[in-house]
Amino acid sequence: MDIALLDWLVIFLYAAVVLAIGYWFRRQAGRDMSSFFLGGRNMPWYLAGLSMVATTFAADTPLAVTELIHNSGISGNWLWWNFLVGGMLTTLFFSRLWRRAGILTEIEFIEIRYSGKPAAFLRGLKTVYLGLLMNTLFIGWVNIALISILTVLFDIPADRVLWFVAAAMAIAAVYSTLSGLIGVVLTDVIQFVLAMIGSVALAIIVISSDQVGGIEGLRAGLPGGTLRFFPDLAASGSTGDLAGTLTVSAGTLLAYVGIQWWASMYPGAEPGGGGFVAQRMMSTRTEKESLWATLLFQVMHYTVRPWPWILVGLSALLLYPELTRENARLGYVMAINDFAPVGLKGLLIVSLLAAYMSTISTFLNLGASYLVNDFYKRFLKRPASFASEEQSEQHYVLVSRISTILIMLLSLYATTLFESISEVWMVVLEGTAGLGLVMILRWYWWRVNVWSEITATVVPLVVYTLVKFVWVIAFPNSFFITVGTTTAAWLLVTFLTRPTDSERLRSFCRNIRPGLGWGPVYRQLEVEPKRMNWKYSVLSLLSTVTMVYAVLFLVGKFLFGFWSEGATWLLVCIISFAALRYSLGKRSL
Repeated sequence: MDIALLDWLVIFLYAAVVLAIGYWFRRQAGRDMSSFFLGGRNMPWYLAGLSMVATTFAADTPLAVTELIHNSGISGNWLWWNFLVGGMLTTLFFSRLWRRAGILTEIEFIEIRYSGKPAAFLRGLKTVYLGLLMNTLFIGWVNIALISILTVLFDIPADRVLWFVAAAMAIAAVYSTLSGLIGVVLTDVIQFVLAMIGSVALAIIVISSDQVGGIEGLRAGLPGGTLRFFPDLAASGSTGDLAGTLTVSAGTLLAYVGIQWWASMYPGAEPGGGGFVAQRMMSTRTEKESLWATLLFQVMHYTVRPWPWILVGLSALLLYPELTRENARLGYVMAINDFAPVGLKGLLIVSLLAAYMSTISTFLNLGASYLVNDFYKRFLKRPASFASEEQSEQHYVLVSRISTILIMLLSLYATTLFESISEVWMVVLEGTAGLGLVMILRWYWWRVNVWSEITATVVPLVVYTLVKFVWVIAFPNSFFITVGTTTAAWLLVTFLTRPTDSERLRSFCRNIRPGLGWGPVYRQLEVEPKRMNWKYSVLSLLSTVTMVYAVLFLVGKFLFGFWSEGATWLLVCIISFAALRYSLGKRSL
């Protein structure tokens, strides 16, 4: 790829800006752990929300969407569109609770909900599980995407490309190490703007090219079924006809739409909230801002980001017919290489680097928060061992910065262990199948105890290993077995073991003030809980999900010139918005 001097200047200017932001906020981040990991709990809702969107706008997402469209048409996006239900559940039912908890990390929640040595054990286990294992997997799959980008754009040999990935990761590590979450969030916002400008510009240029011929040319040239928004239902199996409509079995559809969103952990769509979403919710100034930040994230994530990628992915079907299922993701990068003019090419490269770094910096900061707050501070060097609180906080911030670098190095090693993004996706989705329900119910059912969560964490890893490598069972049957076994196991363990001690449950009730499912504990406290009207709460959830899907579909229909269908979705959007306004006024938030 030939990159002009102007393109290189754009790239270097971007690197200089993000490093300058990291340097500028180094002192503010270094005050204490709350400043380093939560921005002092003073984050405006719109910055927190946009930061969540930027984090999910990783380098792998445009490539993954391009691959889905190549193999299954637009309907292939239901692989991730199905997570909207869980996202809105987090927004309406959990965002305020996370902010109200007053904790530093999601793992710290374990010891305000459970008690005793088992709770301490689970906290240590989750630190290794989330902070090291899952975190490095997430970073590894984003690195795999960057390798594809660098290989195509710069023709870097396979034996040297990891060094360039290390350089890009080092830039993200430097500014996140210096500035903590406040620097990560501010750079996220800049990176999101750049990434959106780049993706929209690329979509316009590619669609307008003579080879595609605009929207009319795109519609005329695509195979039948490619533009359908919903999959076809097949008698059995799960297939995607090349450049056609996703065809799924009833079982696969049930796994995607009915189970996956509440059963599995997935970055940015954890049931009940978690990961960087929980971190951003806890960083906001108030409970109300926590809700608005999460709502902004869900709307932007599903309605604003996807369509530029989808348009480029559809165009790649016409432009690069030689691509196969295995290398279809490269169509997005090839479009940049072939159609972007001087200057814009540099901006497009920056947009992909920005998407990459926003994700990497978040997971580096998040992983360090787990290792330091939930392991080092909790088990190795307690605050009582320092002469003053100020001295302890300065020490923990230093260890946090060192941990960020260590996670970067570990993630680089993890990158060498995987060959495809989809391989990591399935490990994450099936290796956590069944855990999500516990993560939801521990807020709303007093009987869930520490052994419930330990069981739900360990069992899916064991079952997934058996169904995949011993019994060799394919998805979705493997998924159903893992979810069913895990759910049965943790429910059985819950009723065979003692509840969390009464004092810890009463303390949780007093501080968090959950409603449904805590009646026996509230009776001990001799207070009446602030109850949520569940009829209107469910209506608000359904109307919000319907509204966001309607916006997603109406934008697509209008883009492709299907005006009557677009008008129908607009009407659905208006009705669901009215239902949302009505239900929010009736429920207690």
